[in-house]
Amino acid sequence: MADELFVDQDEVEGTASGVWSRMLAGNRRFAEGKPEHPNRGAEAREALVDTHAPEAAILSCSDARVSPDIIFDAGIGDLFTVRTAGQVIDDAVIASLEYAVDVLGVRLLVVLGHQNCGAIKQASKEYEALLHELTADAEDSLMAADSISDIDERICDSDSIMMRTVGFSIWQAHESELESAEDFERVHIARTIEQLVERSEVIQRALAEDRLMITGARYQLDSGKVEVLSF
Repeated sequence: MADELFVDQDEVEGTASGVWSRMLAGNRRFAEGKPEHPNRGAEAREALVDTHAPEAAILSCSDARVSPDIIFDAGIGDLFTVRTAGQVIDDAVIASLEYAVDVLGVRLLVVLGHQNCGAIKQASKEYEALLHELTADAEDSLMAADSISDIDERICDSDSIMMRTVGFSIWQAHESELESAEDFERVHIARTIEQLVERSEVIQRALAEDRLMITGARYQLDSGKVEVLSF
C-alpha cells in the first residue's frame, strides 16, 4: 500500500508536464519581479562545457523584448532556443528542433509568440495591400468576392516570405472571422505547430511514441506573463 501512495518525484518532474510547470513557475517569478536567476554563475557554466541536457526546446520570435531564458527565469543549459522573426519555420529551424528532440532528448517543445509582434503587423500590412490590389476594380460585393476567391493561392505564391508564412495565418484568421492582432498572433502560433508536425517525421514519431509534448504560448509584453494556449 505504501508503494502505491508514494510516487518517485524525480520521475514526475522529468515528464513534459513537469518541465512546463517549472517553466511557468519561472515566468511567474519574472512577471512578479522576483527572478531567481538560477544556474547562471561560473560553476554552472563550467559544468556544461562538455555536454548539456536542456529540458525543453523553444521556437520563439526574434523580437529583442522576447528572450525565453529571461522570461522563464531559466539558467544556462536549461532551454534549447531557436528564434526567427514571427517564429517562422524553414528547413534550418526544423533541423534544429529535430536535433533537440532526437539527439538531446527534450520532452517539451514550446512555440512562443507574443503581444505586438512586428512580423504580424508587417504581414497584416502586406495582406491588406494584396486585398486592396485584388478588389480595387470591383464594382460590387459579388465582384469583390470573386476577385479574392484565390487569395490563398496568391499568398502562397508571394515573393515575400512573411506573406507566405505569417500572411497565410492572417488569411486563416480572417476566414474564421477573427480580426484582431491578438487573434492573428494566436492563429499563427497554432498554424506554426501544425506546420512543424506536418513537415517533420522526427517530431511526428516522437509525438506518436509519447516522447514529446508540444504546446503553444503567447508572451504578454505589458504584464510579463505567458499565456498558455489551448487549441
